[in-house]
Amino acid sequence: MISIEGLKVEFGVKPLFSDASFVINDRDRIALVGKNGAGKSTLLKIICGKQQPTSGVVAIPNDTTIGYLPQVMKLTDDTTVREETRKAFANNTQMKERIDRMERELNERSDYESEEYMALVERFTQEHERYLMMGGEGYEAEIERTLTGLGFVRTDFERPTKEFSGGWRMRIELAKILLQRPDVLLLDEPTNHLDIESIQWLEQFLAQSSGAVVLVSHDRAFINNVTNRTLEISCGQVIDYKVKYDEYVVLRKERREQQLRAYENQQKEIADMKAFIDRFRYQATKAVQVQQKIKQLEKIVPIEIDEVDNSAMHLKFPPCLRSGDYPVICDGVSKSYGEHLVFDDVTFTIKRGEKVAFVGKNGEGKSTLVKCIMGEIPYQGMLKIGHNVQIGYFAQNQAQLLDESLSIFQTIDYVAKGEIRLRINDILGAFMFGGEESEKKVKVLSGGERSRLAMIRLLLEPVNLLILDEPTNHLDMQSKDVLKEAIRAFDGTAIIVSHDREFLDGLVTKVYEFGGGKVREHLGGIYDFLRHKNIETLQQLEIAAPKTTETSETIAPIVSENKKNYAERKEQQKKVKKVEKAVKASEEKIAQMEARIKELDKMLMNPKYATDMKLIEEYSQTMKALDEENERWMQLSEELESIS
Repeated sequence: MISIEGLKVEFGVKPLFSDASFVINDRDRIALVGKNGAGKSTLLKIICGKQQPTSGVVAIPNDTTIGYLPQVMKLTDDTTVREETRKAFANNTQMKERIDRMERELNERSDYESEEYMALVERFTQEHERYLMMGGEGYEAEIERTLTGLGFVRTDFERPTKEFSGGWRMRIELAKILLQRPDVLLLDEPTNHLDIESIQWLEQFLAQSSGAVVLVSHDRAFINNVTNRTLEISCGQVIDYKVKYDEYVVLRKERREQQLRAYENQQKEIADMKAFIDRFRYQATKAVQVQQKIKQLEKIVPIEIDEVDNSAMHLKFPPCLRSGDYPVICDGVSKSYGEHLVFDDVTFTIKRGEKVAFVGKNGEGKSTLVKCIMGEIPYQGMLKIGHNVQIGYFAQNQAQLLDESLSIFQTIDYVAKGEIRLRINDILGAFMFGGEESEKKVKVLSGGERSRLAMIRLLLEPVNLLILDEPTNHLDMQSKDVLKEAIRAFDGTAIIVSHDREFLDGLVTKVYEFGGGKVREHLGGIYDFLRHKNIETLQQLEIAAPKTTETSETIAPIVSENKKNYAERKEQQKKVKKVEKAVKASEEKIAQMEARIKELDKMLMNPKYATDMKLIEEYSQTMKALDEENERWMQLSEELESIS
């Protein structure tokens, strides 16, 4: 389908990659892997035509369509969620307009026997049939299914996109790309802004998709479930492994072991040649052999070893004071923003040494409860932080808070204390900032590199309670492994907000599920929780236990009623918010008009302006407008009181 031949990209002295050649076939499911900065995102941009290579050819058939989701994109804020998503069907809507025009013309004309009329009928029939083949009016239902799968509720569909965070707007862009059903999907970190349920839905969607998929992701479970082929960018080359990620890891290890053996043999051969040259350089009888050895030495092409975490370093958090037995106790904790209830009656106790996960859809309050624990925002109820608790906090925006004027080494050197300063280079190497990389300025780092740097800072903190809010976003797999091992060996307590199943697997022993204004405790690991959730769905109950249909029938109305109540509550909150906004705007208008009237009063008391008709007319009009606005404010206030 798409053929890449001899691709080369240069940004500096050393090429990012060179002589890359491969083919993307129909139905291929390709994972594009490599360390941060290897050129994964660049390769996707080149394939979709957003960037030009230094040399090489990307051959794409004329009828092949490509959908590309970058890590970061410019988003518009001038439409509702539904209207923005509907743009994916721009061709359908244009076709519908043409069909409607032809239908109106057919109804208005009366020359039924003319050739022009018959030609119009023929065009109308062909266009209408084509429209039906492309889905016709069914695209509205498809829009709703896709948006719902990506975590939106129906009451969100008519909300302006500007009311949503950047992560939710990226979901809208993902929905648009999926709905276009391109022949080739290029997805750069599509799971960064998705919760576990949305990731599982996306997995199923891609599995059923008829096109090819090339994706960059650090979610190991996601790429294992979706892909069947792995392209690795390493040592400036693109290596094609025609297997899924788990099998690639095994093959890559074997490949690297072979490289190491070949490298060691080559180094021994080079050492022997140099020894021969040094020994016999000045002996006339060996001059010919020495020259032969020198020429052989010059022709040797050094064997490169695939880039991996060359240090087998196991990082540990520095020792800290022992905390009390219960670092976090929540008793009836609630949080609301105005009329919007985020969660209510949250009650749980986290014991010293426990490692727990906060999971749930975005917007259900995971980060909000973290902020309550951190004391950053007010709340209702009792939330107690235990004795001697020292918190290490990694927020989603931590990478953006770094000082851009500093180098990588300086960033870490400024926070390192005591003996740990002697190990800074080792730690930087473990997170792939070794050698000259450590001299880079923060301002030139990618999002993934900044996240790694912020994580290193946290590793240097002597803490006994870790709170990590989406710590693996933008981290590559090697860095995630290092972090996971460090947390597993951590003596203290850890609260991890994450949608990364592979990262949480084997790390947490308790899961707190956020949803519908409640927080529910589930004992066991993340996959125990996921299995439990699947069994709770009606479809899974019917498959797993056909005899329990009576239970299913009782659960279905409850789930339906809960969804209905939630939707009604959201709609009510939307109305209240709208009226509150109108009341506030009215109050601002009244204040402005009252201030202007005071100014006019002072001016008209001055004999100089006493007979100025323009000022007198403005005074009269402003007083009239003030009376009308006061009346409007009264009506809005009564409306707000009635719906609150």
